[in-house]
This record gives sequence, structure tokens and C-alpha cells, in this order.
Amino acid sequence: MPSNDVRILLQAAVPTAAVGAIAAVVSGVVAGGKGVIGAVVATLVVILFMGLGLYILQRTAKSLPHLFQAMGLMLYAAQILLLFVFLAAFKNTTLFHPRAFAFTLVAGTLAWIAAQTRAHMKSKILYVEPEKTGHSS
Repeated sequence: MPSNDVRILLQAAVPTAAVGAIAAVVSGVVAGGKGVIGAVVATLVVILFMGLGLYILQRTAKSLPHLFQAMGLMLYAAQILLLFVFLAAFKNTTLFHPRAFAFTLVAGTLAWIAAQTRAHMKSKILYVEPEKTGHSS
């Protein structure tokens, strides 16, 4: 991954991890140990799903730039759908507290989207590659 892509990934993952840590503390107070486990699992799921999506989107932008916008929309829709499927699959689990998991999943997803949007807005990405001249002076 080029350094700009890694920078955007870190600028999205770090705030998401911070939201997950806060959610783990709150869940621990409200729901005990299972709440902490639910919050940690949800945070890891968000970072994994969204990080993988960002990676796929960056590769698509480089190899198929004409599909970038459509791929981005499809990817976000697929990520949200997968997160809902994950929520439904673990709705009645006893491994962790399902509400702590669900609230952390939603909060982490919103934090990721906000942080990624901010990172993209602040980055200096060239939309048009400058033309290289073959002349040497």
C-alpha cells in the first residue's frame, strides 16, 4: 500500500479503536465482562471489514479507475449488509453481550466513516496525474 493509503487507513482505524475502547469501558460497567468482550469483538469486526473494504477500493482505483465511484458505492452497501448479517447471526449469542456488541458495532462503523471522510478531505490526492515530459534539459 502506498504511504497515502496507509495514512488514511491509520487515520480511520485509530479513532475507531478509541471509540471501541470507550465502548468496552462503558459496556464493562453496564454489562460486565461479557459486555467488554462484545465491545472488543465488534470493534475488531468493524476495523477488519472497513479496513479490507478500503484496501479493495484503493486497489480498484489504481487498476480500474473508471469503476471507482460505482465500486465505492457497492462496497459500502456490501459492508453495511455484511455488518447487519453479522448482527443477525450473533443476535442471541451467549459468548458476549449482544446489545453491547450491537451498539459498539454501530458506533464503530459511524466513527470509521467519519474518520475516513475527514482523512480523505484533508489528504492532498491528485485527481489527474501530471503529464511527464520525455525531454531532459
